[in-house]
Amino acid sequence: MRRLWLLFAQTVTVGLAILFIVTTLKPEWAAAMLGSNKLHGTTSVPMLEAPANAAPVQNSYRAAAAHAMPSVVNVFTSKTPPRPQNPLLNDPFFRKFFGDRFDDQDERQISLGSGVIVSSHGYILTNNHVVEAADEIEVALADGRKASAKVVGADPETDLAVIKIDLDNLPAITLGRVEDARVGDVVLAIGNPFGVGQTVTMGIISALGRNHLGILDAFENFIQTDAAINPGNSGGALIDANGNLLGINTAIYSRSGGSLGIGFAIPVTTVKSVMDAIIKDGQVIRGYIGVEPQDITPELAESFGLKKSNGAIIAGVLKGGPADKAGIRPGDILVSVNDKPVVDMSEMLNDIAQLKPGSKARIVVLRNNQEASYTVIVGKRPKAQPRPVEDDQE
Repeated sequence: MRRLWLLFAQTVTVGLAILFIVTTLKPEWAAAMLGSNKLHGTTSVPMLEAPANAAPVQNSYRAAAAHAMPSVVNVFTSKTPPRPQNPLLNDPFFRKFFGDRFDDQDERQISLGSGVIVSSHGYILTNNHVVEAADEIEVALADGRKASAKVVGADPETDLAVIKIDLDNLPAITLGRVEDARVGDVVLAIGNPFGVGQTVTMGIISALGRNHLGILDAFENFIQTDAAINPGNSGGALIDANGNLLGINTAIYSRSGGSLGIGFAIPVTTVKSVMDAIIKDGQVIRGYIGVEPQDITPELAESFGLKKSNGAIIAGVLKGGPADKAGIRPGDILVSVNDKPVVDMSEMLNDIAQLKPGSKARIVVLRNNQEASYTVIVGKRPKAQPRPVEDDQE
């Protein structure tokens, strides 16, 4: 029994001695044998490393980002600004000495933005202000491929545009259901801010249905988020926690040009309808009755003696327009459009825009505290004038 005890003690002593030598001279061997965190042995100071194939951290959004990132592209545009022509350039005496060297001195303006592949057939959604007036458009995919793009159509009133490239095996994004989104949901913004390369930022939905912001002239319906959106993100994707597209990043409120945590994206419901119209007809055709509406405020309601303080009042009527021909006058209070109650100016504009030009619409107004019904033959909304938008420049 004593001999066995001595043999056991000697074995333990030798084992401890070997372990001491190994951990001192070859610490990475000890880490591998013990199955603990790997010790970094390539530097002069040993450092701990996480084991390979570690499980993802809880609440990580790596899967959502990995799902959507291949569908988000960088959009590079270039254009030659108009240069005033100097009369001396047409003088033969002047050209005799200086030749044509001034003819090629036009400086090209390079701008950047982002886009989202929505179809494997090559259709890409982006913002109108990213590609408008561009002479050349180049798209760079996340997998390193590049291709020239052409504009299929644009809709300045929603600041959306569809461009197309000719490449195979394009990773189209999955459209989400923004109607199921709620304030507080986690969202990710993907784009190319300041030209540094594809970047993912995280935030939450701060508000839904934002309007009256002055970003667009008429059709505003934005998702507000605090996910960082910066110059270069325009046209990029706002996705949910599953990697599905909720909106197209479009604008920010900022005093410095960078993100202050107030960004806006066009919801996928608007995006889909505009995209379908552009691909089908090359443009978005909207209904129009030729009125200038204004939201009813409590002050206006009091001055007009109205019982309700919401809705829309007609501030102006286009002479000879559809509403004018039907008998609608400035000062009328809009009550309903085709039996749908008018809640505010923004909703009224959207309701009329969805009407088909040439169709008849029943407009009910309140005049002198009495309701009156008019049948209006819907016209076609004229094209919006280009709205000056600051380019996202590198």
